[in-house]
Order: sequence, then C-alpha cells, then structure tokens
Amino acid sequence: MFENIQFISLAIAIASLVVLVIGRNQNSLGAFRSLAKAAIAPALIVFAALFFVTQVPAGHVKVATLFGKVQEDVYAEGLHFPVNPLYSWTEYDVRQKTLKFDKMGVPSQDQLISHFDVSLQYRLIGVNAPAVKKNTGSAADVVAIHVVPYFRSLIREQGKTVANAEEFYSESVQNRMQIQMMEALTTKLEPIGIEMQGILIRNVVLPPFIAKAVEDKKRREQEAEKQKAELKRFSTEQEQKIATANAEFEAAKLEEQRIRLLADAEAYKIEKINEAAQKSPAYIQLKQIEAWNGILPKYVGGENMPILDLRSTAN
Repeated sequence: MFENIQFISLAIAIASLVVLVIGRNQNSLGAFRSLAKAAIAPALIVFAALFFVTQVPAGHVKVATLFGKVQEDVYAEGLHFPVNPLYSWTEYDVRQKTLKFDKMGVPSQDQLISHFDVSLQYRLIGVNAPAVKKNTGSAADVVAIHVVPYFRSLIREQGKTVANAEEFYSESVQNRMQIQMMEALTTKLEPIGIEMQGILIRNVVLPPFIAKAVEDKKRREQEAEKQKAELKRFSTEQEQKIATANAEFEAAKLEEQRIRLLADAEAYKIEKINEAAQKSPAYIQLKQIEAWNGILPKYVGGENMPILDLRSTAN
C-alpha cells in the first residue's frame, strides 16, 4: 500500500515539476503553475516520509536488516513510524500452519513396513524471528532444513519401539507415539524458533497380509460379541420368564391363603351363630316346631274325663 502511495506522490511531484518548467514562458498555464507549486512540496514530503514508515500485516512480524546485519528488534503487526529508511525487511508469517506427510514408511520390530499419513501443526515464534533470519533464513527454510528431516527420522525411531506392525492399529500405541514425538519435537524445535502445537496420525496402512489378518480377527471378534449379545438376550428372556412364573406362583399362594382365611372366617361365624342360637329359647321352640309333624293329639272318653290317645302320636 505504501509503495503505491509513494509512487503516486512521486508522480505528482514529477508532473508538478514538468508543469513549472514548461509553463515558465506561457501565461496560459498560469493557473496550472500555481497548482503545481502548491502540490509539489506536499508530494515530495509524502514521498520522503513513507521511507520512514513500515506496516506489518495481521499474523505476521518483520525483521529489519541494515547493510546485511540482522537487527534484534521484532516489528509486530501494525504501523511503525519512524523507522530507518535504509532498512531492508523480511516478513514472517507467525500464524498456525499444518505440514502434511503422506505415505511415510515406518518399520516395526518385525521388519515390516507400514505407511502413515501424519499432520504436524506448528507456528513460528515471533520473538525468535531475528534468530531464524540470522541462523536459517526464511520460515520455509526452517521447515525444510529442521522440521522435515528431524520428523522423518523421529517417526522411524518411534516405529522401532513397536513389536508388531499390527499394533500400529492400536489407539493406545498411536497416542503414545504422538505424545513422545510431540515432546521430542518441542525439545528440538523450540530453541530454533518453531512452536509445535499438535501431531495427528490421520491414517495407518499396514502390509496387505497383516491388514487382512487384522480384518479377519476383527470379524471373529465381532461374531463372538454378537453371540455373547444373543446369549445375554436369551438369558435375560429366561430370567424374565422365571420371574414371571415366580410372581404368578406367589400370587396363587396368596390367593389360596385369602380363600382359606375367608372360609375359616365364614365357618367361625357360623359356629358362633349356632352357639348363640342354641342358647336362645326362641331357637328351642323353633326346633320343636320343626320336629312336629302337623297332627294334633287325639282324646277318648267322655266329656268329664278325656283320655289322650298316644298311639297316633307314637306313629
């Protein structure tokens, strides 16, 4: 942006100067000469002043070099004024970046080669930019010279700690490798000016026959799990049936006890009623009436001395 402004300022100054030179002997250019006189000085001032200004974009830093010597100051994002107009500038991007490695051959202890897809997340440490400039060069140089070779060597060394290639599929093994590589990269690269922010193992491709064996093993494990689930479901159903039968049996026992208690209560009630009735005079009379066959006794003899005929009564 400032380069454009400088160019425009210089163009205005040159145009004004040309108008002044051409219009010295031409009265018709008097108005333009006055405008040129008014514009030439500000244009030259702006042009010169912009040599003392530098702007740093967001997410970047700048390092100044004076006659080949790297300056220790780091210029953070924003506008900086005044600066030495003799400085030359190197700009560094300090935002997070991702470096991808695809199909990296990694040997395990069994001498089989597996292939990894890995992503490294990192950023340049802004305060270390002068050291990067002095010792390595650009940010791309740091990645090419330090990050890539060291990581390639590191992941191969990590692979040799795994006994069998099949173990690369294990989540715990991958997590261990990521943690150990993260620690080693941090120790190695931070003094250089690179901050590691993450290591992601995106994909692991085992040798074909190992991959097939792993798939067969997983399939058998899945079948076993399926059978376990089916057996558990069957056991649960049987337990439910047993629980239902027990509940029905307990309910029947309770019903039987209820009926027995009701019968006992009814018998006891009848017994008490009978005991009470037998002691009642009205009950005795009732029994006598129930025993009478409905035939009145007969009498014989005269009016003065009636005699009861017991024969008919006995009958």
